[in-house]
Amino acid sequence: MTDRISHWIDGKPYTGAAGRTGDVYDPATGEVRAKVDFAGQAEVDQAVAAASAAFPGWRGTSLAGRTRVLFAFRELLSARKHELAKIITSEHGKVESDAAGEIARAIENVEYACGAAQLLKGGFSENASTGVDVYSIAQPLGVVGVISPFNFPAMVPLWFVPNALACGNTVVLKPSEKDPSASLFIAELLAEAGLPAGALNVLHGDKAAVDGLLEHRDVKAISFVGSTPIARYVYETGTRHGKRVQALGGAKNHMVVLPDADLDLAADAAVSAGFGSAGERCMAVSVVVAVDPVGDELVAKITERMTRLRVGDGREPESEMGPLVTKAHHERVTSYVDAGVAEGAQLVVDGRGIEIAGDGFWLGPTLFDRVGPGMSVYTDEIFGPVLSVARATSFDDALSLVNASPYGNGTAIFTGDGAAARRYQNEVEVGMVGVNVPIPVPVGYYSFGGWKDSLFGDTHAYGPEGFHFFTRTKVVTSRWPDTSHAGVNLGFPKNS
Repeated sequence: MTDRISHWIDGKPYTGAAGRTGDVYDPATGEVRAKVDFAGQAEVDQAVAAASAAFPGWRGTSLAGRTRVLFAFRELLSARKHELAKIITSEHGKVESDAAGEIARAIENVEYACGAAQLLKGGFSENASTGVDVYSIAQPLGVVGVISPFNFPAMVPLWFVPNALACGNTVVLKPSEKDPSASLFIAELLAEAGLPAGALNVLHGDKAAVDGLLEHRDVKAISFVGSTPIARYVYETGTRHGKRVQALGGAKNHMVVLPDADLDLAADAAVSAGFGSAGERCMAVSVVVAVDPVGDELVAKITERMTRLRVGDGREPESEMGPLVTKAHHERVTSYVDAGVAEGAQLVVDGRGIEIAGDGFWLGPTLFDRVGPGMSVYTDEIFGPVLSVARATSFDDALSLVNASPYGNGTAIFTGDGAAARRYQNEVEVGMVGVNVPIPVPVGYYSFGGWKDSLFGDTHAYGPEGFHFFTRTKVVTSRWPDTSHAGVNLGFPKNS
């Protein structure tokens, strides 16, 4: 009997009938492991109503009370992280060590949110005018929606949910329907930690659930991570309905390798960042820009390392790279390999036809060399284990190549030249930069987000900007006069 995965509404699993469902696969075998319910407008309304009902009580909970729940959640998540890693691997396909790394980064964000009492302090000016004090307070928005992608089913929800809760909001989370179980595990742990019923609700589904949240009058804000076309849609639809929106889109991340770089270090980094999690990362390195004359040697070193990668079921300890998440995504990524060959890129390592036991969604690590800016393997976000090498004649040529991209999510430069690195970090039009670091994902007390078509809205995820997004500032001007009265004055108020 196939398992049923349903919603989490008002502190408990949803038991109502489902009008529509979707398949959840085991990517390593290709088998359907569960059916997930798809929310319609009725379920969206129920989840938002539960969050709305929970909001006054949760908002009124002291900062000490809110953070007490988050501290308890952090301990439960840490204690049961291996269970969660197995859930992620079974539905996403990434190897368990990678899933464990995802959870570790998620815990960083929970720990940051535990500092809410310090982070929500306002300003105070005593006697700004005679007998008048002015101070600011940060207040929650209300019910907020979080729409998260398949590639990090635990980490990305925990970029947003802990901060939103710490600020006093209540949340409706819509995870990817491809790997929905991690979000339910998180909801159960938060309930065990003492989160009131309704403060976090989980809705599964597709565009109908997304549109239900974007258009619902009682949802005050939306946080989204996904592809650029959908991020643009979420931003435009949400803002048209009067919501605050942060929508993080796609990427085409470049790693520039200068002639003075340690090529062994650079090759290790390119393979790690290009093929970790089968390339299903918005911060994956997609393009290595080799600056003359190191291209041939660098390609040889990358190729040699790729041949040693162990591709297999993520539940097996020896596996280093697992399958792609679904058959449809496998077909999409493979079509880009076909297109790269047709467009004239040099196929150095072909991952098509890799033979792994079972009927999983397998594509081996793939490498193209001499890729040009007009090729689809260069311009498009492939989101798979396909790495392209482009050649540049100089530092300026490489910088121009990166800055011409419509994306601006992450980038890296490998060099031993501090002046070159400093110039690159100052002039590159990208939101997150690594210097001899291939995947520059900020730690939990900074904020994550790109530039250009990689971000819609003006607020990045988690960290200080996350707290800013989930609150609105109120300024209070206060005077406690004595019993004497100065009389009516119709003039514009001024300081004295």
